[in-house]
Amino acid sequence: MARYLTELHMNAIHFHRFAHWLYQQKIPFLPMVVRNLMFLVFNSYIPPSAEIGEGSVFAYGAIGVVIHANSKIGKNCVIGQGITIGASEAYVSPDVKACPTIGDNCYIGAGARILGGIHIGSNSVVAAGAVVLNDVPEHSVVVGVPAKVIGQTNADYLAIRKAA
Repeated sequence: MARYLTELHMNAIHFHRFAHWLYQQKIPFLPMVVRNLMFLVFNSYIPPSAEIGEGSVFAYGAIGVVIHANSKIGKNCVIGQGITIGASEAYVSPDVKACPTIGDNCYIGAGARILGGIHIGSNSVVAAGAVVLNDVPEHSVVVGVPAKVIGQTNADYLAIRKAA
């Protein structure tokens, strides 16, 4: 029983997967109810239409996470608390809904901001507090405001490590 309780933890990803499934089934109203419940429980805005790949998780349950409705996040990513993945505003870009796409196996650190119609390459790390406004190549480590590439991840890099 104790093992079951340690494996059972509340994480917004479970709510999102259910809301996204409802959204894909074109079930009215219920996806928004689940989204609003996530907001109340986690203080996060994660729309049912946002695409989050299999195996991806939110750190610390997703406290303070804001994700744009048209954003796409790959498989096996770790998404830190207090992050924003959002569209560029009309005064910055003529395309109001230009949203980020994040590749597979990426780590997005706490408080990071990823904004605009950019692509974060697979196997990359976005450091805590970074503000990413431009594309990030695969296997990159980016830090700063605005974010700059300062290094590369190893060829065998895993954003999510399995317990032995």
